[in-house]
Order: sequence, then structure tokens, then C-alpha cells
Amino acid sequence: MTLAPSLAAGLGLEELRSATLAEVDAAAALQHRVDRKYLVPLDRARRLITCLAGSHHVLDLGGRRTTSYLSTYFDTPELGAWRAHVQGRRRRWKVRTRLYAEDGLCRVEVKTKDGRGATVKHALKVPAAEYGQLAEQAAQFVDEVLDRAGIPVTAKELSAAAEVRYVRAALADLDGGSRVTLDGALSCHRDGRAATLDPLHVLIETKGGAQPAPADRLLLGMGVRPVSLSKYIVGQSLLTPGLPDNDVRRLSRAHFTTGANPSPLLERIRAA
Repeated sequence: MTLAPSLAAGLGLEELRSATLAEVDAAAALQHRVDRKYLVPLDRARRLITCLAGSHHVLDLGGRRTTSYLSTYFDTPELGAWRAHVQGRRRRWKVRTRLYAEDGLCRVEVKTKDGRGATVKHALKVPAAEYGQLAEQAAQFVDEVLDRAGIPVTAKELSAAAEVRYVRAALADLDGGSRVTLDGALSCHRDGRAATLDPLHVLIETKGGAQPAPADRLLLGMGVRPVSLSKYIVGQSLLTPGLPDNDVRRLSRAHFTTGANPSPLLERIRAA
């Protein structure tokens, strides 16, 4: 697998001090999170990392500074989760299984909205062999979370709708409590086709408090503005015929290309 080392080199992650997973998680728990997303050219993303080197650490897992993610999203036959997001409904939701490929770790994750409109994520660790499916324990977990959120959908109504693949680097300001993730080699896969982000761009997400974090201010100074972008929503918008046009689709056309589905990422990791 060469994508992860290539992203690490392209971003210049060697400039940053390392941090453990426990340290990064502790930083993320310091405040109520506000997430902001940016589509950023690779050269500006590298400049951002250089500017953050004095205050931020990079998550380092035994010498590895990036991780390959695979996320299978589940939806109803009518794409209820996709439509709830695009239509801006108050009770939006997402269900996915996520595999941290190099580590062989897998979680079932359910995202809902609380009464204030903030995103709440619930997660359950499951065996890696159950990635891409909702087995009995996972289905029960999904049903409980959605029921508590007042969402009238059950796991038996859901099936795998798309898979999103990317390589992530995670940075953290251990004192200030903010985090930054940078996702490259991003693609969404459905029905034998793929929508792929321009390889000279990365998706950056800042996770901090109500006030913009240092990374937000630096990006704004570079002329980069936040975007409303969900990986799953973009993938479905580009790969599913007949879906209504929307702002996300128009944005994604400028940065994504579609084509035949390459070999599964998991197979490439095992063969590397």
C-alpha cells in the first residue's frame, strides 16, 4: 500500500512532533466540538502544516503518521439518510461501519443530531470480519441509537449503499484542545463506479470550539473558505443516476471525477 506514505510525504508530516492516540483523544475531549471543512490544494495544506508545527502534534501509531480508512454507509432503498441531509431535515442520521485498515480495527458508528442541532456520534467496536455488514449485535446497537434519537428507521431496513475510502492524518493542539484532520486519496464507490477527489487536493476538517481555531484562521488567510461537504453525500450525488441536483453536487463536480471502480482498497492493502 503506497497511498499512506505518499500522503505523509506530500504533506510534510515529518515536520511535526508526534503524539500518542491517548494524547490526541484527550485533546479532542477538552471542549464541545464545532467542525469546519475545507477543500485545500496540496501545496497550501503543506504550508498549513508548516505554520502549525510550533503548536500541533501529529498522531503517530508506531511510526506511522497516516491511517487508511474504509467506511461502508448504510441507507434505506429510498436513500432516506441521503435525502434527510440534502433537504436539511432536523433529524438527520448516518449509519456506517468503519475499518481502520492497517490496525484491523472496526466500529459501527451512528451519527444523529441533538436538540441544539449538534452532531452526536455513537460507536460500537465489532470484529474486523464484520466490516461492511450489520450483524446481530451491530443491528441491535443501531436500532437503540436511532430509536433514542426519534428516527423511525431500523437496521433491517438498511443495506450497504456506498463505500468511502481515504487516507487520514490527524493533528492536535494538545494545549488548546483543537484538532485537524487531513484526508487524501479520497474516493467513493458504488455499483462498479467510483467518484475520486483530485489527487492534488485534500479535505481538511478542523474540530474545535465555537471560535475559529488557529488552523481556521490560517486557512482563511490563504484564501480558503469553509465548505459544506459530506463524503457519503458527495458520492451518492455523483454515482447514483436520477438524484436531484443540489449545491453539494455542483461543488463536487469541480473537484471530483467519476470512472470505473478500481480494485478494492482492502485487497491492495493485503497485497502490499
